[in-house]
Amino acid sequence: MSRGQDKEMKHITVLIAGRPYPLKIDVADEPAIRKIVKEVNEKINRFQLTYTNKDKQDCLSMALLTYAVDLHKAKTSGGNDPALSGKLFQLEALLDQVLD
Repeated sequence: MSRGQDKEMKHITVLIAGRPYPLKIDVADEPAIRKIVKEVNEKINRFQLTYTNKDKQDCLSMALLTYAVDLHKAKTSGGNDPALSGKLFQLEALLDQVLD
């Protein structure tokens, strides 16, 4: 996600695990962010279906861990898959925005 001053910025709110997170994003990044949010929520839902005794927070943490492992693998392998590296970079930037 670009943070340059010449970029057109937009405020959006995304829902992750049913909770709203306000973000300030580059307008050009919105489609990618919405796609990533959808993928994250789908992964959380899969964990909820697989581990019915876990609460939503546990499933969110497990989803985050799988993305962190994928990001670590991509970084240590030298980024052999540019599509994966790009997606993981966008996810990392989204997480940075949500956690700020």
